Amino acid sequence: ACGDVNRNVMCSSNPSLSEVHGQVHEFSKKLSTHLPPRTTAYHEIWLEDKVVAGKAVQDFEPLYGPTYLPRKFKVAIAVPPNNDVDVFAHDLGYIAIADKTNKRLLGYNVTVGGGMGMTHNNKKTYPRLGELLGFCTPEQAIDVGEKVMLVQRDFGDRINRKHARLKYTIDDRSLDWFRSEVETRLGYKLEPPREYTFENNADRYGWTKGFDSMWHFGIYIENGVVKDLPGSPIKTGLREIAKVHKGDFRLTPNQHLVLGNITEENKAQIEELLKKYKLDNLQHTGLRLNSMSCVALPTCGLAMAESERYLPLLVEKLETITTEVGLKKDAITVRMTGCPNGCARPYVAEIAFVGKALGTYNLYLGGGFYGQRLNKLYKENLKEDDILRELRPIIERYAKEKINGEKFGDFVIRAGYIKATIAGKDFHDL
Repeated sequence: ACGDVNRNVMCSSNPSLSEVHGQVHEFSKKLSTHLPPRTTAYHEIWLEDKVVAGKAVQDFEPLYGPTYLPRKFKVAIAVPPNNDVDVFAHDLGYIAIADKTNKRLLGYNVTVGGGMGMTHNNKKTYPRLGELLGFCTPEQAIDVGEKVMLVQRDFGDRINRKHARLKYTIDDRSLDWFRSEVETRLGYKLEPPREYTFENNADRYGWTKGFDSMWHFGIYIENGVVKDLPGSPIKTGLREIAKVHKGDFRLTPNQHLVLGNITEENKAQIEELLKKYKLDNLQHTGLRLNSMSCVALPTCGLAMAESERYLPLLVEKLETITTEVGLKKDAITVRMTGCPNGCARPYVAEIAFVGKALGTYNLYLGGGFYGQRLNKLYKENLKEDDILRELRPIIERYAKEKINGEKFGDFVIRAGYIKATIAGKDFHDL
């Protein structure tokens, strides 16, 4: 969670969905083992500049050297057509490229320079999407990730921490320069990126059968909060399932849960428990199923506003609008954070609320349905009534002009109605 090092490696959570998912999952584990520091400093306890516990040897960091990184570093690995990890929101990303049978991993499109964090009223800080650097084979992938991280180690800003992430290094020096530095260290050139298609950045809910004939159930757990609520005994239900479940529990990138590796023989018993404890309830609106928040108050000391505890209440009010206009089942990506650091990846959401003060949020619109486009600030310092007043006409107009068969994903971009809807603001050039 802390340190100027590689913080995490995140991939699609269920390796049993396809043979390629399994291959990618194995790669993620190897990369996660390769990139962390080797320090033994945590074996020591210091008090008043004296070692009071531990006998740690002198540190040697083969990757980080004596300087570590200028700032934190994050990695995500996506398996098309699902971008559940929001691969473009991370410093380093891998997009798996498979053969047409989805059985053999051919390699990865590598992305660099993503990051969600920013600071209110500081235009020199901003969210940024990762860009395609090139294609590498599975055998090259760890080497490429290492070299990307080392270029950032050597050229990232060490004076201003608000300007120290990889995204700023690339913006200051250009993507071509960065690619050249990486390839020089690799000793070979990356191939051009290969074609791929993303369709969404949501989790898979309900029953799924893996390539190995095992069953998996994606449980919707709002904002990842596991606790018993009135009429929804989530914690008790999961505890009872754990007593008989012979497979595994997997946390998803969007804060939900997968019951993995359920045999055909055990499926009926798990189904019964899911139903008994109302964990099989997927009859939520598309808005709610695609909503996510950060923790915020009272847990996070950086929070300026509520998020985890408030978003469900706001979603309920927005659901009234979407249901009225016939968009109840439309998938709408909504995210909320209690501050601008972006822990719920709000800046790639179609609708986002970023906390400014208690009960006050900035409203962002225009993100892509599969995490491929940043949204933009639409209005600042909105209270709940302001939010509902601003969003109602936008949602109503979209519902009237909705094109058959199209997703809600580009609802402020498409059909040319945006200029009339959002006070002349032009989102077409995002």
